[in-house]
Amino acid sequence: MATYTADIAWALAEGEDFLAGRYGRGHSLGFDGGVSVPGSASPHVVGKWADPKAVDPEEMLVAALSSCHMLSFLHVARLAGYMVTAYRDHAVGTMAEIAPGRQAVTRVVLHPAIAWTGAPPDAKTLDHLHHEAHAVCFIANSVKTEVMVAPASEALPPEDDNR
Repeated sequence: MATYTADIAWALAEGEDFLAGRYGRGHSLGFDGGVSVPGSASPHVVGKWADPKAVDPEEMLVAALSSCHMLSFLHVARLAGYMVTAYRDHAVGTMAEIAPGRQAVTRVVLHPAIAWTGAPPDAKTLDHLHHEAHAVCFIANSVKTEVMVAPASEALPPEDDNR
């Protein structure tokens, strides 16, 4: 069994009014490899009190699902004998109301663009590889969120490196 950690740190800034809800949501996220990134609540949730340059929990969930799917896909494609040379995704998560006053990221759509060396899998095999990757993805197995892979026609073009 593996254990994973994250260190989260936030502090009230001078002049902010915590009890009135007038405080910054910016914080730091630290990971075991030494990487630290700025975090915040989503601007969609707290408006001006968010740090729009920081990553928010909803984005992290979408990124975790996309990253896990990619890593799982690379594994199952390799086992199936396909040579992947590049993989890019533009994952899109949707927040929706699940009950009065309750919201959740209810759907994440992945838009993978995959480059191959040698013969790529046909559409049916590619779909099977994505289903297999989804089935073994630890993060997808950990959430209720619907995770879908969009048709290849909706993937980003491989040469688009501006994301």
